[in-house]
Amino acid sequence: MDKIAMKNDIEKQLKIKYGVGIEEATGGEIFSALSTSLMGLVVDNWKDTKEVYSTGKQAYYLSAEYLMGRALGNNLISLGIYEEVEELLKELGVDINAIEESEEDAALGNGGLGRLAACFIDSAAAMEVPLQGYGIRYSNGLFKQKFENGFQYEEADSWLTYGDPWSIRREREIVEVEFADMKVKAVPYDTPIIGYKSNNINTLRLWKCEAIEEFDFNSFNEGKYTKSIKLKNKADDVSRVLYPNDDMRAGKLLRLKQQYFLVSASIQDIISKHVSLHGEEFKEFAKLHAVQLNDTHPVLAIPEFIRILVDKYNVEIDEAIEISKKVFAYTNHTILAEALEKWDRSLIVKICPRIFEIIKVIDEKFIAELKVKGYSKIEIDEFRIINKGVVRMANLAIYIGFAVNGVAQLHTDILKDTELNNWYKLYPSKFQNKTNGITQRRWLRSCNKELSALITELLGNEDWVKNLALLKDLEKFKDDEAVLTRFMDIKHEKKVQLAKYLKEVDGIEVDPSSLFDIQVKRLHEYKRQLLNTLYILDLYYRIKENPEMKIPKSTFIYGAKAFPGYKRAKGIIKFTNDIANLINNDKDIDGKIKVVFVENYRVSYAEKLFPAADVSKQISTAGKEASGTGNMKFMLNGTPTVGTYDGANVEIVRESGEDNNFIFGLRIEDIEKIKSEYNSKEYYEKDPSLKRVIDTLIDGTFDDEGMGYYKDLYNSLVNENDQYYLLADFESMKKAEDQVFEAYADKMRWAKICFENTCNAGIFSSDRTILEYCSDIWNIKSTRNN
Repeated sequence: MDKIAMKNDIEKQLKIKYGVGIEEATGGEIFSALSTSLMGLVVDNWKDTKEVYSTGKQAYYLSAEYLMGRALGNNLISLGIYEEVEELLKELGVDINAIEESEEDAALGNGGLGRLAACFIDSAAAMEVPLQGYGIRYSNGLFKQKFENGFQYEEADSWLTYGDPWSIRREREIVEVEFADMKVKAVPYDTPIIGYKSNNINTLRLWKCEAIEEFDFNSFNEGKYTKSIKLKNKADDVSRVLYPNDDMRAGKLLRLKQQYFLVSASIQDIISKHVSLHGEEFKEFAKLHAVQLNDTHPVLAIPEFIRILVDKYNVEIDEAIEISKKVFAYTNHTILAEALEKWDRSLIVKICPRIFEIIKVIDEKFIAELKVKGYSKIEIDEFRIINKGVVRMANLAIYIGFAVNGVAQLHTDILKDTELNNWYKLYPSKFQNKTNGITQRRWLRSCNKELSALITELLGNEDWVKNLALLKDLEKFKDDEAVLTRFMDIKHEKKVQLAKYLKEVDGIEVDPSSLFDIQVKRLHEYKRQLLNTLYILDLYYRIKENPEMKIPKSTFIYGAKAFPGYKRAKGIIKFTNDIANLINNDKDIDGKIKVVFVENYRVSYAEKLFPAADVSKQISTAGKEASGTGNMKFMLNGTPTVGTYDGANVEIVRESGEDNNFIFGLRIEDIEKIKSEYNSKEYYEKDPSLKRVIDTLIDGTFDDEGMGYYKDLYNSLVNENDQYYLLADFESMKKAEDQVFEAYADKMRWAKICFENTCNAGIFSSDRTILEYCSDIWNIKSTRNN
C-alpha cells in the first residue's frame, strides 16, 4: 500500500463528498472516504476474478438474509493492511477504532441463518471458490431495538446514513420482475467479498426494488400528490424491511413478493449470463451452474427457472423440470413446523399466477411418479407439493433438489429418522450432512486481536487464519501454566473492553472481575431464554434466603430481538428486564449477581461479547436447534458451553470433551420416552422453588401493564403443558450451573477448560463447510485469480 497516495486520496474524497478537510471530518465521513479509497485497491482484482470464474462451473447462494456486519475492519485484515492503515490514520490524528465504530452494521439478517450466509461468502472468497451470493438490499434491514420500561420497541434501522461505499450500483445489469399487479426494476448492488490474503474477490449481489416509472407528472400537476408517487412507494416497500410482519394478509403478500422478487431477479441474472457465454443451449446447464437454496425462502427459484426456460427460450416443460433437478440443492435449517414455509395457493395466484401454474405441473408430475412406485393415496398426500389449498415449499425443494442437507449431524439424523423419514426412504441418496461453521477471520482474527497474536506466537505463523485445524497444535501447551495465565489475562482484557463498551453504549456498569454468563441469539421459545431467566430469579431468591451462599460474583448477559408480531417472545424480554430491574437494585444481595439485557443486539455488539464470555449458554430444547453457530464463536474464543445435548453442541462436546463443557437436561431419546405422559403441572407443584419463580408471573411481583404477557407465559408453562420442557430441565440446569461455579473457583482448572475449547474449535471453520459443499454437492473447485 502506498501510504502517501492513500492519504491524498482520503483527503480528496473528503473534499469531494463532504467539502471538509480531515481535521473537520466526522468519524462517519472519514469511514466513507477511507472505504471509497480502499475500493480502488480491489476493483481490478474483482473484475479479473469474475472473468476467471466465468470459464468454469460456478455456484450461487440464494438467501433471504445476509447478516454481514461491518465491512471496514474485516476488509483491512483480508487485504493484509490493517496495521498500515492504523498507522496512517494515527499520523493524521485519527483513531482507527473510532472510525470502525462509525460504520453502521449492515443488518440485512435476523440471526444464525443470515450470519451463516455471511460466513459462507467470506469462506468462499478465502478458499478461492467460485461462489456468488444473491440477496435483497433491504433499505432498513430488520429493525433497531429499543427498551422502554422493559418493553421492546422497534425503530427503523437506517444503516445507509453514510451511503454504502462498499457496494457498486450496476445500472447496466438491471432486470425487470413482473408481478400480477405491477412490473418493477431489480437494481443490482454488488459488494466485493475480499479473499483473505488472496487476489480473489468474490461478489455478493443484493437487489433493490425500484419503480419503472417513479413519478407520475400528470397526477402531480392535477394536485394528486400522493398518487403521483404511489408506484414508487409500492416498489420501495418490496425491499424496504427484512421480514415484514405477516400477522395480516397484506404482510403475507409483501413477504411473498419479496421472495419472488429475489429469485426472479437472481435466476434471470444467472440465465442471461449463461446465454451470453454459451448461447441458448440448456442441456449442459447443470454442468456449469449449481444453485443452493438457503432454507425455504428462495424455493420459488425452482418454478421461476422453469418458467424462464419454457416461456422465454421455448424449452419443453418436462425437459425444463429435468434440468432443474440437476441445478438446485436445498439446505434445511429447522425441524420447526412454522419454519417450513407453506403458502396459501390464493396468495401465490395473486402475486405470480404463472408460477402457480408451473408448481401445479410439478406436483402432478410428482404424483404420477409416486403412483408408479406404488404409493397409496394417503402416502401421496404426505408428499404432495400442493395439498388442501396450501403450497409446501420444503416439499417442492426436496422433490426437485438433487441434494438435501441438514446443518449438524444430530439435525440431519433427526431429519432422516423422523421429521423427513418418508422423504429419506424415497430419496436416500439425496440426504447428507454439512455441519455449519464460522469464519475465523471475523470471529477471532478481527474481533480478538489479542488472542490471535498469542496463537500466532505459539504456532510460529499465521497459517491458522486460513487453516483453522492448526489450532489442534496448541494442545501441547495445555499444561503450561505460563501460557494458560497469558490466555486468561487476555480473557480478562476482553472483559474490561466489554465493560467499557457497555458503559459507553448502554450506560450499564458491570464488574469485569465477575463471571460473564452470556446468552445471545434470536429470541424464540425453543431457545429457552425463559429457562435462563427462571434460573436467575431462583438464584436471586436463594441468595436472599442464604446471604452466605458461596458463588462467584456473576453477571448474566442477554442479547436478543423478538419479531414485532411475536408477542410471547416480547413477554419474555419484558419479564427478563423486570427481573434485571429487581435484582440490580437490591442492595441486600451486595452485587453478587447482575442481569444485563443489551439493547439492539447485532454483529458489532457480538464481536465484543463473544471474546469476553466466561460461559456460553446454549440451552435449547433437545432436538429443536438445527445447529447454532454462536456456540462455535464462543468455543473459538475459549468459552465452555453450558447447554443441552442439541444441535452442534453435540459435536462441540465430541471435539473438546464433556469434561470441558457442562451438558445437562433431557436428550432427544428422553423426550421421546416421556412426551406422551409429560405433565408440567406435576413439576410445578412438587418443586417449591420452581413454583415460586413461575408464580411471580401472576402474583403481582411484576407488572406487564395490562398487556397479558405474563398470564400467557404462565399458561404456556403450567396450563399448556410446557411444550419446550423448561420445567423438566429446571433442576438439571441448576446442577450444571453449580458445577460451573465449582470449576470457575479453581482458576487453573478453569483456564485449561477454556484453552481446550479453543484448541479443538478447528473443525467448526466455515472454510471446512464450504469446501464440503464444493466437493459433495456443487462439484466445483477452487479457482485462483493470479
